[in-house]
Amino acid sequence: MKTPDQPKKPSEWSPRLWEGCDYFAWLRLLIRNRFAVAPPYWYIAAIVSCVTFANTFFRWMQEGQFGERIRSTKPPTPLFVLGHWRTGTTLLHELLILDERFTSPTTLQCFMPCHFLLSTEFIRKYLAFAMPKKRPMDNMPAGWDRPQEEEFALALLGEPSTYTDVAFPNHPPLSPGSLDLSGLSPPELAKWKRTFYRFVQTIAVQDPRPAVLKSPPHTARVPALLDLFPEAKFVHLVRDPYTLYASTMNLWLSMGKKHGFQTPRGGPSLEEKVFREFRTIHEAYEKAKGLIPPGRLVEVRYEELVRDIVGGMERIYAELNLGGFDAVRPKLEAYVLRSKGYETNKYEMNAETKARVRERWGDIIEELGYAK
Repeated sequence: MKTPDQPKKPSEWSPRLWEGCDYFAWLRLLIRNRFAVAPPYWYIAAIVSCVTFANTFFRWMQEGQFGERIRSTKPPTPLFVLGHWRTGTTLLHELLILDERFTSPTTLQCFMPCHFLLSTEFIRKYLAFAMPKKRPMDNMPAGWDRPQEEEFALALLGEPSTYTDVAFPNHPPLSPGSLDLSGLSPPELAKWKRTFYRFVQTIAVQDPRPAVLKSPPHTARVPALLDLFPEAKFVHLVRDPYTLYASTMNLWLSMGKKHGFQTPRGGPSLEEKVFREFRTIHEAYEKAKGLIPPGRLVEVRYEELVRDIVGGMERIYAELNLGGFDAVRPKLEAYVLRSKGYETNKYEMNAETKARVRERWGDIIEELGYAK
């Protein structure tokens, strides 16, 4: 698998994901990976250790100042965007929050989950330079106030997550059962639910509008999401699995290079992770989607959405009975005009790789209608 030759862009500095971690979560991550930080990354690990200690101090301060208010806040029913990585969930997330009736977790909230009620204004004012303008894995815009995946917040708060694999990309996964929550014990699952619900509560303290929540791992967690938010609505995206394979491999390699404490090797272990997690997500979603009551789930093909964004969004609004589409239409049309010329990453896949994808995912490719 390769991408076409492109001119090398100058590197752009950005903070490491783990600088938003709780100190005790960071310490557990180091211990479970036997402190296997490669020498070139020692100085980064030292910085993270200092910053995470401060994060925990400010987490306690936030609890003292806002704890009672957080606990007494009942967040509005959220709308979940589901779909495997690289299916267009970020695009749909951004389209949905063009509707001013909705909010979403921001990059600042998800990367600084310990204390964002205290630190938002400071970070916006003094650390605006620290966030790159583009995401490392594609050309999508980035920034402190852009919509973000709450899975990052859960990982930084110490909950089991496949995202912790990014820190030590050459090690086996620490929590392979965290993707669909099947590997969590009853007490661990209860703690995961409490942490997630509290994070949504904390967002609601800062912005009381209903949140559009988007994290690909949630696609495998529908029963837990319904347990926490029984009235929630869902949009599920699918995309050509051949494209997903190539793009997801690039995603994890990019994340490992940007946020890891080892230089990622990629290879068979990464490929196995991609193959395994795609099947886990697909099978868990297909098994659980029947639990979602009629009128609260709409399924969308990425290829159809990007072909007609306004028409695709109109269908989503109609099927979920969201209302208010006429007010959003001009914003969608303006978004389409602004996005003209945007190009997604292009990948070339050799016959051998295609054969491996077909061997591992052939039944799902058929089921989703992408065999041709």
